[in-house]
Amino acid sequence: MRGGSSPQRDVLDVESLAGHLLPVGSVFRFLAEHRDRLFPDALFADLFPSGRGRPSIPGEVIASVIVLQSLHGLSDREAVDALTFDLRWKAACGYPVDAKAFDASSLTVWRARLASSERPQRIFEVVRDVIAATGAVKGRQRRVLDSTILDDAVARQDTVTQLIAQVRRVGREVPGAHQVIAERCTRLAALTGQGYDSTAKPRIAWDDAQARDELVTALVNDALALLDGLDVETITAAGGKPAEAIALLALVAGQDVEPAEDSDGTDGRWRIARRVAPDRVISTVDPQARHAHKTVERRQDGFKAHVVIEPDTGLATMVELTKAAGPDNSDATVGARLVVADPTITGPVEVLGDSAYATGDMLA
Repeated sequence: MRGGSSPQRDVLDVESLAGHLLPVGSVFRFLAEHRDRLFPDALFADLFPSGRGRPSIPGEVIASVIVLQSLHGLSDREAVDALTFDLRWKAACGYPVDAKAFDASSLTVWRARLASSERPQRIFEVVRDVIAATGAVKGRQRRVLDSTILDDAVARQDTVTQLIAQVRRVGREVPGAHQVIAERCTRLAALTGQGYDSTAKPRIAWDDAQARDELVTALVNDALALLDGLDVETITAAGGKPAEAIALLALVAGQDVEPAEDSDGTDGRWRIARRVAPDRVISTVDPQARHAHKTVERRQDGFKAHVVIEPDTGLATMVELTKAAGPDNSDATVGARLVVADPTITGPVEVLGDSAYATGDMLA
């Protein structure tokens, strides 16, 4: 939540009482002295456009906490505990010594609003601009490239679960779709006795390959019947959640299936494909999440974070979050783009990275 900051100091303000103890050059001292200019109220005005009421936490406080949280690798709960009990955090964020931090869920709210805004990286951009303006990396022409997989909390869904869930979603999001489902999507109920309003696992003999193929056939044909019964062109042109639901249903109805073994593809018989679709959607709950693995043994679901770091100072000069799979999101492709776009590089640069960055295009 967002509130306005006040220039008046509290009688127990930590910065006033013990600000001189903060090490010169430390991020705590830097935020204590400059957070109001770094993160003015106007920087976050677009995140809370409603004029009804005024959220209670100033943007400069939230932004300072997010910066410190990122630097120290803390969870939301650990970050608010540090703001409550660590005097350095209190001084950096302008908190009095006896003040309790806000609830950890506020960080989730702010991140969600930042992520959906037109400037999702504004906090990082401000810090990077300060790095460039102060010359903290001036003359330093080496950059380290690295990436890591960030786990997504969403559970990976199989084809059957995705199809059922997405038919339900279309029924919720698209006006009139619920009636189309009742009239046209009848194959699942005919096969298992369960409709799309049931949350139970379809009752079939799961160890029987033929039974599994019959279930996939029923679900795919129900999905195609639903798409055929809707004005897809008009819904897509209108955009918004209905268009997204329709597009995702069409995707999951085709990404994992292929015609049955003795089918020519025209008789409506399907089975799970004997291959993995490129850029496969792993969950309809979070369609942007992808399956990836940094090593053969370590397999993860989520996103990939890319970073450019000046190695002597440890300052990050560029960051980007991408899907975890696909050639456009590879380490070398994204790394090359970030190095070229890095505004703190003013001349020839020496790039350090592992073998993932040793492609021909990257070397060129």
